[in-house]
Amino acid sequence: QVQLVESGGDLIQAGGSLRLSCVASGSIIGINAMGWYRQTPGKPRELVATITMSGGTRTTYVDSVKGRFTISRGNAENTVSLQMSDLKPEDTATYLCNANGVRYLRGDYLYTDDYWGQGTQVTVSS
Repeated sequence: QVQLVESGGDLIQAGGSLRLSCVASGSIIGINAMGWYRQTPGKPRELVATITMSGGTRTTYVDSVKGRFTISRGNAENTVSLQMSDLKPEDTATYLCNANGVRYLRGDYLYTDDYWGQGTQVTVSS
């Protein structure tokens, strides 16, 4: 089975920086893209940033984080990080890692599916 585990969330003052990490584990053959979403109570889940995991690197960011957040592939396989700088109180949310188009083996068969992590809490105080 495939699992995504996030880490790095914390309580931090406005203007500070945090680095979130996500590791995908399991019998993974490949992943199309990984990304970070965030969610606060009563609001829809918001895409923060995505990155392709093979071939040329392509990234996308929500406008509100451009210039402050950077998504990157980790040195280890199937890992992704989100470097967050100049954090603002409105960045407070649960940040969830997503893996899109995960190709994995189960027995003799190849499957493709999407996966989510459990989330890591980022709280930015003013």
